[in-house]
Amino acid sequence: MSWTWEYAFSAEDTARTVPPDFLAEVELRAAELVRAAEARYLHGRAHDGADPRGGDITVRGGMFRYQIVVRYERVHIVQITYLGC
Repeated sequence: MSWTWEYAFSAEDTARTVPPDFLAEVELRAAELVRAAEARYLHGRAHDGADPRGGDITVRGGMFRYQIVVRYERVHIVQITYLGC
């Protein structure tokens, strides 16, 4: 298994309704989070500690909330907020 990101919960439904340029920003930042998590947790599947706190990232037009699950080597996008700006 290797590190990747995916939509979780209702974020997947929201992703279907937001403009493509906003979604591209979210996905670009999610890919950056994956690279950072992969560098920080080189042996993710063997991780025996608690998962790090998730966070919010502001992108042009809104924001998204993420959670890193180290043992599954995943960054989950759990909420997307599009403000239409």
